[in-house]
Amino acid sequence: MDITSLYNEQFMDHVTHPDYKYSIADAHFVHDGVNPSCGDELKLYIKLDDEGKIDECAYTGHGCAVSMASADMMSDLMVGRTPEEALALCDLFKGMVTGSETDTDKLEEELDEAALLADVSHMPSRVKCAELAWRTLSEMLKENG
Repeated sequence: MDITSLYNEQFMDHVTHPDYKYSIADAHFVHDGVNPSCGDELKLYIKLDDEGKIDECAYTGHGCAVSMASADMMSDLMVGRTPEEALALCDLFKGMVTGSETDTDKLEEELDEAALLADVSHMPSRVKCAELAWRTLSEMLKENG
């Protein structure tokens, strides 16, 4: 696998111009995530609407390009989702980056831009980076659900 295929223009745009890297002062849930193997850290914020759907998702923190791009893509994907839908997407993403989910059409349809990270499954040292935000969201929702 050629690492340059992962670091394409669309991926790098999430790193250099993230749309969701900010804190939410009146968030309903806040959860810290850490990747102890490399030191990446993030704080995830979720605000729900009156129907219990994710109205706003954002993060702050620092880490490698993979973890930060993944957090930005995930935050975008979660807006408008129920917690149950969000958990299902987290599971699907984990399957993708660990190599157990390989249905490209399903991944692209359900994960949208986050499917760009499918090649991480061929880079074992980067899997924890890619799934940091997703794991943090999953933990948050399970603890508060």
